[in-house]
Amino acid sequence: MRLFVRDRNFYKDLVILAIPIMLQNFITFAVSFADNVMVGSLGEYAISGVYVGNQIQMLLQFVVMGIQEGMSILATQYWGRKDAENIKHIVAVAFRICLAVGLFFTLVMVIVPEPILRLFTDDEQVVEKALVYVRILCWSYALFSVSQILISAMRSVEQTKIGFYVSLMSLVVNVTLNYILIFGKLGIEPMGVKGAAIATLVSRLCEMLLAAAYVLFADRKLIMRPRDFTRWNRTLAIDLAKYGSPVLMGQIVWAINNLGQSAIIGHFSTEAVAAVSIAGMLNNMLFLIARGLASGLGIITGKTIGAGEYEKMKRYAVTSQVIFLCLGIFLGVMTLLLMNPIISLYNINEATIKVTRQFIIILAVTMVGRCYQGTCLAGLVKAGGDVSFVFKNDTIFVFGVVLPSALVAMHLFNAPAWVIYLCLQSDQILKCFVAFFKINSFNWMKNLTRSEMKQEYC
Repeated sequence: MRLFVRDRNFYKDLVILAIPIMLQNFITFAVSFADNVMVGSLGEYAISGVYVGNQIQMLLQFVVMGIQEGMSILATQYWGRKDAENIKHIVAVAFRICLAVGLFFTLVMVIVPEPILRLFTDDEQVVEKALVYVRILCWSYALFSVSQILISAMRSVEQTKIGFYVSLMSLVVNVTLNYILIFGKLGIEPMGVKGAAIATLVSRLCEMLLAAAYVLFADRKLIMRPRDFTRWNRTLAIDLAKYGSPVLMGQIVWAINNLGQSAIIGHFSTEAVAAVSIAGMLNNMLFLIARGLASGLGIITGKTIGAGEYEKMKRYAVTSQVIFLCLGIFLGVMTLLLMNPIISLYNINEATIKVTRQFIIILAVTMVGRCYQGTCLAGLVKAGGDVSFVFKNDTIFVFGVVLPSALVAMHLFNAPAWVIYLCLQSDQILKCFVAFFKINSFNWMKNLTRSEMKQEYC
């Protein structure tokens, strides 16, 4: 089998689908990056406080992504059959679940914010900053959940531009309000961390309104109307639960992994917490390219398998692996080249700079593995219908390798921060071996659609 397929439509579709998603991801990152840099000018405690406060948002994001991905896996396969009616049922169920999740997170953080934040750090000054931030940010959780599920629904039918438009508007609103509120411009008193939270809340409201307006009035593929969000098809709801549950559980595993890592790092020095935030920003900025391509690949995979074109999908899978491996090497080199320019943007002390450099070097190496196994397992295996494999694989590595090795290094060997951080990133390389054999077995291609479907409305 050739390493590169000769089907030009594959490359064309991949680029057309991926570019708007890349741009959306980049702009979304730019919003977080602007927050990080502007708050970073306030010092280590402000950076650490916002980082800790954002851990709840990260947990919500993992849960919402699980629901999104479960919906998308089914929806893209039905889109391969051009079955828009059944996609509407799937979107309606996923929408209600996401809205309920967002409201639940808000309720929890309104009632008991401090005990939850103290799970991530025992530094009083960091907790104080985080409380200021999260008491405002929590009101954006439902808005975020709704906008993300609507954008994902559009992606499932190859409408990827809406995510870009939403993110562009969010960037303008967030950065403008950050500048005004954090530093006190236009006659407003400087608000610091509180200003960053208000800016994010307003931008999330704008995101939700624009996404809803597009879905209801501009989209010409699904053509959803308000009553469509009350649809209920029992069979498809069961399918969404059946195939979406492993995806959601996989995201919950990653959420636990993320929270566990944050708890471990949060008990280091303030310098180490700030270093993780800065290094993570650079890592996530570069990985946006791979994420965009992986999302485009996932749409192609679901559509191709939904149409029953399995041999074509095998050829696509081989080429995809080569593309993402080469991309990982390139992004690893770029991580090292951008290390010092990124660090220079922050007002941090020499101790924080030293730890940040150590963390970035680790991320440069693991970027190769992350680009290969992470993107291919998501864009091929999971999108191809084998929804439980990635969940099982992640569970084994998170609870069997990542967290235990970091805890042993920290408590038994009193290892330095960079060694523990290396343990936390080790799975990005180790999972490459599993991914290679799984992908090339081709046993992950599963058509999840139903050939006959009775339409049920409620």
